[in-house]
Formats: sequence, C-alpha cells, structure tokens
Amino acid sequence: MKLCSRYIHNIIFIPLLLLALLVLSACSANPATGEQSFTAFMSPEREKEVGREEHPKIIKAFGGVFDDAEIGAYVANIGGKLSQHSEMPDLVWTFTVLNNVKINAFALPGGYVYITRGLLSLASNEAEIAGVLSHEIGHVTARHTAQRYSSTIATSLGLQVLGAIGSAAGIPSVAGDAAALGAQAVLKGYSRDQELQSDMLGVRYMTRAGYSPDAMTSFFTKLRAHQRIEGMMAGKPDAAEQADIMATHPRTAERIEQAIKLAFEKQTEAAVNGNNLKAKEYLSQIDGMVFGDDISQGLIRGNSFMHPEMGIRYDVPDGFRLFNSPANVVAKKNDEAIIVFDAANPKEINKATSLKNYVTGFWAKGLRLGEVERININGMEAVTGISRINTKSGSRDIRLVAIEGTDGPVYRLLFLTAPDVTKKLNIPFRNTTYSFRKMTAAEIKNAKPYRIRLYQVQDGDTPASLAGMFAIDEYQKEWMEVLNSITPETSVPTGTLIKIVTE
Repeated sequence: MKLCSRYIHNIIFIPLLLLALLVLSACSANPATGEQSFTAFMSPEREKEVGREEHPKIIKAFGGVFDDAEIGAYVANIGGKLSQHSEMPDLVWTFTVLNNVKINAFALPGGYVYITRGLLSLASNEAEIAGVLSHEIGHVTARHTAQRYSSTIATSLGLQVLGAIGSAAGIPSVAGDAAALGAQAVLKGYSRDQELQSDMLGVRYMTRAGYSPDAMTSFFTKLRAHQRIEGMMAGKPDAAEQADIMATHPRTAERIEQAIKLAFEKQTEAAVNGNNLKAKEYLSQIDGMVFGDDISQGLIRGNSFMHPEMGIRYDVPDGFRLFNSPANVVAKKNDEAIIVFDAANPKEINKATSLKNYVTGFWAKGLRLGEVERININGMEAVTGISRINTKSGSRDIRLVAIEGTDGPVYRLLFLTAPDVTKKLNIPFRNTTYSFRKMTAAEIKNAKPYRIRLYQVQDGDTPASLAGMFAIDEYQKEWMEVLNSITPETSVPTGTLIKIVTE
C-alpha cells in the first residue's frame, strides 16, 4: 500500500511541477502594461496569423465593409495616428468600418481593429472615436487575446492532468465540466480587468495624440444613454443597469467612473500635447451618412419590413417589434412569441429538388413536422408545416413557412410561440404570412434609408421642436438627446450644430 501511494504521489507531483514550470517560464513583461503576462500558447506571429484568417470572416458576419471610402479613410487615419503612439508602432494595423447598425467596436490579435457605422452615428466628435479606437488598440498591445487563449489551454492541460491522475487513483473525474465552463468564461470576451486596462491604455494613446481624455468619459455616458433606448425598445427599460453574471464587460457605470479618474490624471499631459475634440471636422464627415438599416440590408418601417433589393416586404402583428441583422430579421412580442425571417441556403434547395422536400428533409430535419401543405401566397408557391419543440424556456409551438420567390431565392418565415398563446396568435400569424408580397416599382423607388443631417439651431428652437425634426418612427426625443448629448434641462444655444435624422 505504501508503494502504491508513493507511485500515485509521483504521478501527481511530476506533471503538475512540469506544468507550473511551463507557466512560469512563459511569463514575460508586457511593454504596454509593464505587467507579467502568460502568453505561452500564442506567439506574436501566431496572433498575426489569427487576425489574417479571421478578418474576412468578421467582415462577412457584420454586414460587410461600409462603402463610404472617405469615411473609411478618415477612421483609418485616426487609427494610424493613435497606433504610432502605442508600444507597437511598427505593427501593420488595419482599421475597418463595418456596415452594421449596432454600436460596437472590437479588435482581433495582430492589429485588426473594427468600428461599426452605428457607433460612428452615436459619436459627436473625433476625440470620442479616438477614445474607442485607442481602447481597441490597447487590447492588441496588451495581448489580451493571447493571454485568454494561453490561460484556456493551460487550464485545459491542467485539468487533463488532474483527470488522468484521478483515473489512475480510481477517483471519478469532474474536470470535464469545469474545463468547459472555464473555456466558456475565458473565450466569451475580455475580462473585467482587461477591459479596464484597455481603457487605461486608450486614455494614454489618445492623450499622446493630442485628443482630450474627457472624450472617453463623454462617450461612455452616451453609450449608457443609448443602452437605455435599446432597453425601452426591447421592453426592458432598466437594461443599462443590469449585468449578466457571465458577462465579461464591466458595467458602463463603472467604466465611466474610471474614465473620469483617468481623464483627471491625464489633464496635465493633455494640456501639453493638445486638448482637441475636433467636433466640426467629425460632424462634416458623417453628414449624410446612413442611420439605421442600409438599403442592402432591408428597412424597418413601423410594423413592416421591406427589402428593396430583394423586392419583397411583409408586416408583423401589432405589439411585435422588428430587429434587423445581417443574418435574419426577428420580430418579438415580450417572451411569448417570435417571428424569424431569413433566406434558405441555395445549396440545400438544389439538393432537395422540390420545396416540400426542402422543408421536410432539410429545414425541419429532426422534427416531427405535421400538417404539411402547399399554399399560394400572393402568386408565390409556399409550403408550411407545424411541430412542437422543447427549449430552455419550455415547450414551444413552431410553424415553418417556406416561400419560393419568382427570381430564385426561397424565403423563410418561422413562427415560435408558447403553447398557451398559439391559438390567440393564429390569425395574426396567418395575416403576416399572407402579407408577404413583391414590392411595386414605386415602392422600391421610394424606399430610402434614414440619414444623419446637420442642423444649425435657430432662435426659438427647443429640445422638443428639435426632436420633432427626427423622421424615425418613435423615441424621437430620446434619440435627439443621445445623438447630441442634450438633456431636457440643456439649453441649446442658437448656432449650435446638431445631428438630426431624416429620410
């Protein structure tokens, strides 16, 4: 028994010692943060390879590159100037504006930085954009992705060692579940400390480049106000105050507090290098820029979704709110019902040889689809069927409707409801199905996206009258305030240049 115990002890000790030595030997001082970091499993060269490999995938997933070359060059110029003040000035940096309505910015390892068109519409000056880009540059220079990846691999190796030890000792293994949770937590996003660290680096770089550090604070404040609008649109007005236990981003409020502190600490340096906002220069760049959905992505107008390039449109029932994305269009009514619209995979359509075969053999594969029937929707052949599925939220009734367009594509409508509301929504969903039709030539010609326009405040203008100039369907007052950093108590001086949204 003593010999066996000593053998097991050696099994446990040697692998863990080797793993510890590996971790210690792979720790080095990061030039941006000055801290020791573990990046053993992703070298700088591998970071560049990952960035190159993932770059086209990111562009495809987020709606493509925004087609305004002048705005793209403007953002790249800001990013290039900031990167020269980082600890990696010789890295080949790539700055891309994505044609996406979401307020978002992120970076891939190797110097690939992305900012969305939606974020550009929210910002009020060049310094705010510089703050966002500097933050993302900070993720790259601090090598946060390499840290996350290496920590995940090391944790996985350690758990595998422990699992092997447990098996040798006859101990049941629980390492697999822990490894899965650890990987999920690490790979979901940057940690709270990493986000705050990138804020610190961002203030460093933007201040060195001559931008006011206060702009990072003002943008975070604006971002929080925007989150409230999104929360109201989704029926969750307190969304900006909530935090998911698995979320890796710290609350915006916490980042605002740190940004204020960092800005105060950098005021002396800002006074030496310059304290620029460059508001007029920035506003002139985005004057006329698309706001919200682009024509190529389809337009939401009230309860209707229309896609001029596809030449189709449909209506959702009252009480449903439409959300557009590059992948699909979703209409929600609280948590009780969802409508999803998208297009079928052409390869699957070709393999199926018929619309019915596609629905039953491809789209509904794995489901027990009942009441399958052919229907005609405004001159277009369609196939529909129903089923019931189990979800994390419980049982849900599902109806599939595939519609064959006259020009080749197959469009899909998926209706998902809680069983207790399925009957109540039967007629509204039927109306949505039969509202699907081709757009007329006049409708296609008149379909226009919203655009940002500049307006100079006149005598007698009030926040209420300015909000009335917004062409969007709802929340005009809230959008006017968040786009221009105006509050109900704000006095808007005559001659002030503000953003409004028109068609």
